[in-house]
Amino acid sequence: MLERSPTRPLMAVHRLEAWYGESHILHGIDLDIAEGEVITLLGRNGAGKTTTLRSIMGMVGRRAGSVRIAEVETIGHASRQVARLGVGYVPEERGIYASLTVKENLHLPPRVRPGGLSDEQIFELFPNLRERLTSYGSKLSGGEQQMLALARILRTGARLLLCDELTEGLAPVIVQQIGATLRTLRERGFTILLAESNFRFAQTIADRHYIVEQGRIVDRIENDEMEASLPKLNRYLGV
Repeated sequence: MLERSPTRPLMAVHRLEAWYGESHILHGIDLDIAEGEVITLLGRNGAGKTTTLRSIMGMVGRRAGSVRIAEVETIGHASRQVARLGVGYVPEERGIYASLTVKENLHLPPRVRPGGLSDEQIFELFPNLRERLTSYGSKLSGGEQQMLALARILRTGARLLLCDELTEGLAPVIVQQIGATLRTLRERGFTILLAESNFRFAQTIADRHYIVEQGRIVDRIENDEMEASLPKLNRYLGV
């Protein structure tokens, strides 16, 4: 069994299983994340990273095991109830509405808890969005869509962020911006669980990394062990 975090976790996932219809995707995920940590799930496409995030959020057809968030067991909760505990999900597909402006997209999700970032705080993190407020979603670049997808969750009051492949398909300069934003959020006390395929990016932001393979956590690597673990990472990730 994997060693667990020594501090009391904000979220503790134990033996999490998940199904889409008859397909059994997760086979006993175990992980902890403490308040203020940044943790990544690393793995190949199809390993189960996205399903892990969606299962924590209560967005799969069926799940079993335990997901405790701030000491509340959520395995029987609907996604809206999980959100009210201060959990926000940023999907890989971003979910930006093409026919709405940046401002309308930004204000679409309801506030679920006090403490959400104001528009001004969001524009400090993402200056591009201030300049694009009246632009429609269909006119945004991939990087701007990703910024908007993250920004609108920050308005809701969520403090635990589940982020799926934030850097997928983005130019290196935008990847650097996203990384800087995540580090800023961490400094402000946000807790982040990030599904990521780019371990070099993950290395710049995370405390530790869980390796996902065939719906299981097969290894855990502390961030300061990444370089020494490169041969092992190459085997797991096929890079």
